[in-house]
Amino acid sequence: MLTIKCAKCKSKVFRYQKLGKGRVLRCYKGRIKNDYSVRDGSKVLCKCGNLIGIDEQKWVKMRRASFFHTGTKSNRL
Repeated sequence: MLTIKCAKCKSKVFRYQKLGKGRVLRCYKGRIKNDYSVRDGSKVLCKCGNLIGIDEQKWVKMRRASFFHTGTKSNRL
């Protein structure tokens, strides 16, 4: 499980189950366990107003400079 946090205010945005290797480029909605974000149309925002990503039907396309993550990635597929 990864905890996705805002790069500006360091507050939690998602608890996300990452599978496989690689970067977090998109977060699939079915793998988001806890959602602490604020939605404004298709924009996914932190409580402080920082734009984290764009909601695109099956996933959230993440903005790389807007977040960081802590936790471990699962290597199983």
